[in-house]
Amino acid sequence: MVIKEMKRTLIVITGALLNAIALNFFLIGANVYASGFSGAAQLISSIFKDFLNMSVGTGVLLFLFNIPVIILGWLKVGRAFTVYSLISVAFTTVFLELLPVIEISEDIILNAVFGGLIGGAGVGITLRIGASTGGMDIIALVLSRLKDRPIGIYFLMLNALIIAAAGILYEPENALYTLLSLYINTRVIDAIHTRYQKLTAMIITNKKDELQRAIHEKLIRGITIIPAKGAYSNDEKHMLYLVITRYELYDLETIIKEVDPGAFTNIVQTTGVLGFFRQDK
Repeated sequence: MVIKEMKRTLIVITGALLNAIALNFFLIGANVYASGFSGAAQLISSIFKDFLNMSVGTGVLLFLFNIPVIILGWLKVGRAFTVYSLISVAFTTVFLELLPVIEISEDIILNAVFGGLIGGAGVGITLRIGASTGGMDIIALVLSRLKDRPIGIYFLMLNALIIAAAGILYEPENALYTLLSLYINTRVIDAIHTRYQKLTAMIITNKKDELQRAIHEKLIRGITIIPAKGAYSNDEKHMLYLVITRYELYDLETIIKEVDPGAFTNIVQTTGVLGFFRQDK
């Protein structure tokens, strides 16, 4: 368990380092903006520097923006998820302050592409192990549990404000390059993690009772248990059928590996849910 948590923490720190590299080595120097809270912190830092002649670090602003969100996550989401999110935000802040802001390339397109790619990799590996980079991820998770509605609109609104500000305050081309970077960032996250907010898990197991108890201890999700029979072996089994959010995928995979490593599990995308979908923990 200790080794597992150390590995998880190391991945979170690696993701934070990748996010800081994307910002300090590619995006900040080119006035191309990241997505979510990182982009908002980057934009505010640029405004302070270019229009108010004040130096406020992107890392410091990112940490300040995340304080109320981390508190919200602690109260509404769960302690483990929030702790790892706090680790991610804290190390991103440290790396942003320690790493110099440099321009590896003067080509703004290369900066936009590699900034989006590296930043997306950082977010993707963090989400993949059941943590988050804070900011909009925590807000999205809270909103998804309060109301069963798509949360993409909230990401879109924040990123639209960032893109519009980049075009108004700087060159209009900066808005287009920011849009390019955000597109690449999203595609990389989708490739590493998953783009879908809800997933359906179908688990074929011989240990339905143990697996059901373990899932309910960690995830408050309804489970439908269906009798099943192996066509080749004729063994009597059961299928556990449940719908989860993408943020719960890591925990579910961990539970299955611990309780029944021999279980056959199929995870498929869920484009919509009709009827009751429990939102609170």
